[in-house]
Amino acid sequence: MAKVGMKKLCLVLLVAYFNLWQETNAMDLAEIKERTVEVNGIKMNIVEKGDEGPVVLFLHGFPELWYSWRHQMVALSSLGYRAVAPDLRGYGDTEAPPAIANYTAFDIAGDIVSLIESLGVGQVYLVGHDWGSIIGWYLCLFRPELVKAYVSLSVPYLHRDPQVRPVDGLCALYGPNYYICRFQKPGEMEAQMAAVGTPYVIRNILTSRETGPPILPEGEYGTGFNPNMSRTLPSWLTQDDLNYYVSKFEKTGFTPALNYYRNLNSNWELTAPWSGGKIQTPVMFITGELDSVYTTSYFREYIDSGDFKEDVPNLKQIIVQKGVAHFNNQEAADEVSDYIYHFITQF
Repeated sequence: MAKVGMKKLCLVLLVAYFNLWQETNAMDLAEIKERTVEVNGIKMNIVEKGDEGPVVLFLHGFPELWYSWRHQMVALSSLGYRAVAPDLRGYGDTEAPPAIANYTAFDIAGDIVSLIESLGVGQVYLVGHDWGSIIGWYLCLFRPELVKAYVSLSVPYLHRDPQVRPVDGLCALYGPNYYICRFQKPGEMEAQMAAVGTPYVIRNILTSRETGPPILPEGEYGTGFNPNMSRTLPSWLTQDDLNYYVSKFEKTGFTPALNYYRNLNSNWELTAPWSGGKIQTPVMFITGELDSVYTTSYFREYIDSGDFKEDVPNLKQIIVQKGVAHFNNQEAADEVSDYIYHFITQF
């Protein structure tokens, strides 16, 4: 009887703690400031928390929004930093130019340069995940004086191979149904995603724990990135979280986000002057051991070998989080926040 009573008490306390955490987190998010700024010829939606202190600038990936950094923004602002996260070009409430050619590395990095200028600071601590990580690498390459230190999540520095265009190389390695290859033809993936619906696509990608290169079913989106998708959401993603993402992508559609991938070969051409360039910024790299990027053969070999360090001489630390998948900034939010804080305090 005593053991049963103790179990009940523990369960009640656990539920109470979880509810308190949700209420506190909601109150913290309620204190954020959201505004529109003019950058690089477009209107960009940015979210800020913390009025003073050094700026920590967070860049999200696909299919995400500023909201993916909600936990880190609360954590870093509570430690005296000014946390800033935009909706990237074409995402959420940021303007979406219509042409594919409006989503090159120069356009997207130019947005971030202009955003930093609008914040009235000379340098920022930069944090990027997925496509945000790629943009972060571009910024460190093009304008290193703007970045005091860089925390890259999931995607390592992809040095330019002067012999092979990236999409061509990826399709040769992983086949025509590799997701990046399937994203190339304008309108095709949009129609396939529309066939299953935005809620399904967002949930399918965010909850995936599939390892290795994402290969899509031939001729359809189908089971997409996550053929073993669970009926229940993971503990780190609530239905309200999911609804927020869905509401924004139902407004914008997926075309602007897919246009980033459609410029990979164009970016290769544009960045020819930087071929062989190294990243001199101090860097920490964080990935999950189940991340689909990290568990893809070429990328894992590059990260685990000395090649990554050779391209990024000031790579201070590589962290592989046990049992964590691609969206580590949400799945292991507190741990990622701690890593970011302890790294940037060194610079």
